[in-house]
Amino acid sequence: QVAAASGHTVVLVDQSDEILKKSTKGIEESLKRVTKKKFADKPEAGAEFIEKTLKNLTTSTDAVAVVHSTDLVIEAIVENMEVKNELFKRLDKFAPEYTIFASNTSSLQITELANSTTRQDRFGGLHFFNPVPMMKLVEVIRTPMTSQKTFESLMDFSKAVGKSPVSCKDTPGFIVNRLLVPYMMEAVRLFERGDASKEDIDVAMKLGAGYPMGPFELLDYVGLDTSKYIIDGWHSLEPNNPLFAPSPLLNKLVEEKKLGKKTGEGFYKYK
Repeated sequence: QVAAASGHTVVLVDQSDEILKKSTKGIEESLKRVTKKKFADKPEAGAEFIEKTLKNLTTSTDAVAVVHSTDLVIEAIVENMEVKNELFKRLDKFAPEYTIFASNTSSLQITELANSTTRQDRFGGLHFFNPVPMMKLVEVIRTPMTSQKTFESLMDFSKAVGKSPVSCKDTPGFIVNRLLVPYMMEAVRLFERGDASKEDIDVAMKLGAGYPMGPFELLDYVGLDTSKYIIDGWHSLEPNNPLFAPSPLLNKLVEEKKLGKKTGEGFYKYK
């Protein structure tokens, strides 16, 4: 959506036409919300903006067919190293030499993904934040093999879609999650020890640190399964790092399929 709205020609690829229809509808709804704010007193200009943006967007279920004429591939599939590597390996065979590959992963190593291709110098991370149309930040990740030209292209693209890019080396969690995930886990440990209630911890961080959500609200929003997946991955990389220690309570909730907002219950219950 943000790429199409900023004048780029975009092909959205997914597994089925059904998913793509749903995605396109979601983008249309999101654009309507954007135009309500952006063109509040100019409905004609708003309608024109939506039409122009949707013209820049096509969909396909065949990534290989599309990649032949693509300058930049941004992968945002399931957070699974094997599945991602498989996709990149396949696309690498068919993409032109100049095509840059990027992953929107929040927790996996970009270097390992780049190594599944023959274009390690044209590979980097572009980590967007949810919800992407609203959030200004993009983390641009360079591996030891990312060329300066590729890095600059990724920074320029981020600015061209109206974002504020920051750059980071290929370190677990990059900047935001490397600080945020241990903070959320520390909140869970504080609660597990019985030092404070989750409600009081949430209120304290909102009023004392100015955070829009408390750590437990944020965990429920992100998804407890996602948070567990990230911490488990980091724990296996650095088993002696106390910041990456798993939490029995988090594990128990995930086991009980209480994954947060998306399932109606996590640390809190949602109607």
